Amino acid sequence: MSDELQDLYRETIMDHARAPHHFGLREPAAAESHQLNPTCGDEVTVRLHLSPSGDRVESLSWEGHGCAISQASASLLSDLVHDLEPAELTERIGLFRDMMRSRGEIAGDDELLGDAVVLSGASRYLARVKCAMLSWVAVEDALAKLPQAA
Repeated sequence: MSDELQDLYRETIMDHARAPHHFGLREPAAAESHQLNPTCGDEVTVRLHLSPSGDRVESLSWEGHGCAISQASASLLSDLVHDLEPAELTERIGLFRDMMRSRGEIAGDDELLGDAVVLSGASRYLARVKCAMLSWVAVEDALAKLPQAA
């Protein structure tokens, strides 16, 4: 990866960590999940907000604290969820997990993962993978808690 691209990735991560998108838990929520990374102390709570018809994830609100990667990851994920069916969101979580498990071998599909592909560099560091995955695991858990009609 070129130094220029690494700088862009770092800048995007730091921008999201400093000014996270969709931060602050909102009501009403269709499902919620709280996750903790005991290794480093990162914590996140996510809430899924469904469309009026209940068949799409309208938005994600969240709160948490931790390292720049965990905070940026939650912010990037919150940008990605809008107007997705739960199955589509589950698929994207799987793609992100594959990217994070690849140890830098998979760059990620920016059409499906959006700006979250900037976190691919974290996949080279096991401790950072857990930080980046935290909010994604929380959303996965919240999706499992949705009523079956969703």
